[in-house]
Amino acid sequence: QVQPVESGGGLVPAGGSLTLSCTFSKRTVDIRGWFRQALGKEREFVASITYDRTYTDYAHSVKGRFTISRDNARNTLHLQINSLQPEDTAVYYCNTVAVTGRRPLDLWGQGTQVTVSS
Repeated sequence: QVQPVESGGGLVPAGGSLTLSCTFSKRTVDIRGWFRQALGKEREFVASITYDRTYTDYAHSVKGRFTISRDNARNTLHLQINSLQPEDTAVYYCNTVAVTGRRPLDLWGQGTQVTVSS
């Protein structure tokens, strides 16, 4: 398996916006999504989207602020983040996601750091 590559992170003031991107090595018919891990905490599910983009799933903490999207032709996944909060500070990772249970299925990439300043 080849790791996905995440990008787009950075230092942003609270209330700001950011767009993250992820490039997968292969374009497969599957659910893909974002996870994040803050210092001292476990990785947690953030959002996912089906191949046909019909269904999306969001963690309660990000619902209404984050928007997930994908471009199957380019094999990319994106996360538009609005109204950033300090609690959003974490390393963000992308992965293939199981049909049920919000479980990651593939190898992790290096992630991209999002830091929200107060």
